[in-house]
Amino acid sequence: MKVKLIDYTRNPLEVLAKATLVSYWDDWSIDKLDEITEKDAEIHIPKVLSYGHNSILEHIKLTWAVEGVSVVTLKQITRHRLMSFTVRSQRYIGITDEDDYVIPDEIIEKGFEKEYHKLMGDAFELYRKMVEGGVSPENARYVIPQAVTTKFVVTMNFREFKHFIGLRMCERAQWEIRELAKKMWEEVYKVKELRPLLKWAKVGPRCIQFGYCPERELMPEGCWRRQRDWWENVWKDDG
Repeated sequence: MKVKLIDYTRNPLEVLAKATLVSYWDDWSIDKLDEITEKDAEIHIPKVLSYGHNSILEHIKLTWAVEGVSVVTLKQITRHRLMSFTVRSQRYIGITDEDDYVIPDEIIEKGFEKEYHKLMGDAFELYRKMVEGGVSPENARYVIPQAVTTKFVVTMNFREFKHFIGLRMCERAQWEIRELAKKMWEEVYKVKELRPLLKWAKVGPRCIQFGYCPERELMPEGCWRRQRDWWENVWKDDG
């Protein structure tokens, strides 16, 4: 799986401060926007977010390129309706020997690896035979299992990013989309000017956002402690 943040709103803290202060600064006007600086962002944005006013985060855009994830995970992430997707077409781009597929560790651990690879090989072989026999790729693709990998570009605002991370970095999320969410979080963390928003908005699993685990009795044993330790260590290391 490869994940890369390919674009984001530049000068995000200043942009966010200018949007935020329209509601809180009596003298706000277009003519005075240049007076609003990143220092104003550091003063006002954490306070506004602490009140739960997450709507301001919608002014910041994030765009990722993703490859090497299964169609299973693509189907899961597209349930997040406030995201925009452009996905690799199986209609116009055929399945080739270069295409891969995902095998969950559990299938290997339970001893089904051999049968799994055989099934995938048979499906790929039937696909190739049908295409060579004149079946169009858009119809031959019906035999390809959901494990086949795909590529896509996805764009969302920072508020939806927080929502996505809250659900999908949770230990109860399915393993592959959890890995995707973690890599997306790490890509944002790498960008120095975006990093404060992760901390101020508490962008992490919902237990970090809420201060308790909403999964209640479904919470994996020790999960809450592990998540808190991870969150504290991230910002300790960050200084």
